[in-house]
Amino acid sequence: MDIRMMGFDSPIFSALQHMMDIHQEDQSDGKSAAAAAANAPSRAYVRDARAMASTPADVKEYPGSYEFVIDMPGLGTGDIKVQVEDENILLICGERKREEEKEGEKYLRMERRIGKFMRKFVLPENADTDAISAVCKDGVLTVNVKKLPPPVPKKPKTIEVKIA
Repeated sequence: MDIRMMGFDSPIFSALQHMMDIHQEDQSDGKSAAAAAANAPSRAYVRDARAMASTPADVKEYPGSYEFVIDMPGLGTGDIKVQVEDENILLICGERKREEEKEGEKYLRMERRIGKFMRKFVLPENADTDAISAVCKDGVLTVNVKKLPPPVPKKPKTIEVKIA
């Protein structure tokens, strides 16, 4: 059963569906383990899908803009990347690395998340990709995308009819 039919359209569910489809194809065709590994999703693909699933975001719409709010705890502005791909895809990513252990120090418990943060959003047609701003304050990244003004409707043009 396709999980998209059940109303799950998030990127992680799509990635899981893709992995399940590959696994089912491999079992039904009787392919060898080497062939199955060649068709398996790359580690980067799985890592990115996992990063997208574990990076929650709030998206708000205002009369003149869209706002994307993502928690980026422990990341500085140099650790966060905001860019537009393919003219309409907003990519927000960053990575928190494990702190170096100091002499005589050992972790008893490590619960804070380390690794890659990433989200991709398809921007609406009225998004002005030239007017994007990003501010990170107290570990919360806010990306503001201005809206383009609505197109001005063209007035009807009257054509003079000539007698021939």
